[in-house]
Amino acid sequence: MSDSSFNTPSTSNRWVIVVAAVIVQLALGSVYAWSVFLTPVIKAFSVAKPAANLTFSITLLALGITAGFGGYLQSRFGPRTIATAGGILYGLGIILAGLTTPLHSLVILYITYGIIGGIGIALGYIVPIAMLIKWFPDRRGFITGLAVAGFGLGAFFVSQIAPPLLKNVGLGSTFLYLGIAYLIIVVVAAQFFRKAPDNYAPAGWTPSAVTQETRTARSYTLQEALRSPRWYVLWLLLALNVTAGAALISVASPLAQSFAGVTAATAAFLVGIISIFNGAGRLFWGWISDLIGRPFTFLSLFVIQIIAFLVLPSLTSFALLAIPFALIGLCYGGGFGTMPAFAADFFGPKNAGTIYGVMLTAWSAGGIVGPILISSLEYKTALYVIAGIMVVSCILPFVARTLARQQEPVEVVVQADK
Repeated sequence: MSDSSFNTPSTSNRWVIVVAAVIVQLALGSVYAWSVFLTPVIKAFSVAKPAANLTFSITLLALGITAGFGGYLQSRFGPRTIATAGGILYGLGIILAGLTTPLHSLVILYITYGIIGGIGIALGYIVPIAMLIKWFPDRRGFITGLAVAGFGLGAFFVSQIAPPLLKNVGLGSTFLYLGIAYLIIVVVAAQFFRKAPDNYAPAGWTPSAVTQETRTARSYTLQEALRSPRWYVLWLLLALNVTAGAALISVASPLAQSFAGVTAATAAFLVGIISIFNGAGRLFWGWISDLIGRPFTFLSLFVIQIIAFLVLPSLTSFALLAIPFALIGLCYGGGFGTMPAFAADFFGPKNAGTIYGVMLTAWSAGGIVGPILISSLEYKTALYVIAGIMVVSCILPFVARTLARQQEPVEVVVQADK
């Protein structure tokens, strides 16, 4: 069966694809459980925290650089082929990291877990987004939020599975077992991916007034998008939101141990909390963005994070730490749940996969700056600095809203379900 088959549009068909997409993202999102491995990596490789944490930044760097190619490749070769390749590379990267851990070479860890794994995540991550935007023009924010909700939730399962594995079999074997599982899960689920028919829309659907305010009537090429100031505003919105969230995610476990004096196993619970709210935020804010618009959604994300990062340094209770951890996870996920629809609104759905894929270089930028910032400064100082960054970021949603009003009104092509 080819990637182009199964193209007769039906509601049941497109929801089967959604389920497969969420499963793929669950496996790929395990990367957000990195902080569970941070201390074991420091001990196994006998390195300082910034050097060990650079693995996470390299993973996000490889992800962001590759995502643009993934968007282009999936449009050329089909979503199933590229998602399958992504699953193989991601699983292989983690497997190789496990097999080479006894060598105690941080460079090899950077290459295997970081570069190979990051490339695999990028290919697998961008495909469901680009694919489902075309299957669900009627629920663009909600469906992209749902598609990537699995990515945010993936770390929850790994944060619960990894600590006992690390204790019983060690770092290398834990990487090996998890890599095998990731490879199998992604490759199998990817076989259900299919391309949507051209100009597909459910019967009788017309966009709401809020949707029409920001949705363009034509599809931009990547080159046209890159010449538009709108692309750079969206890039900055995503990069700044990632900077804040990735900073906390990268040190969630050791930060919780430092502030509340708990064990690594107990701190893993907060990693799970971030993961749950990261996933929920993608769905929740994606849905909200369909109602209040993408610009006001991002403004809400920044304001909530200002409060959370300002409060966090004063907390020493493990139970109270869960509140800002949850809010930051919710907002971090919200950026990824909202931005694919934002990009499709501004530039049209036809090339949205490629355009948003290139925009994910913002993920790399934020994924480098955030973890390096929080690893290089004393935790409390870094948290206040991040709160300041969020204050400055509040300007951008207003800029985006102004630019949105300069677009052509939306036109709808309706193709009835068969």
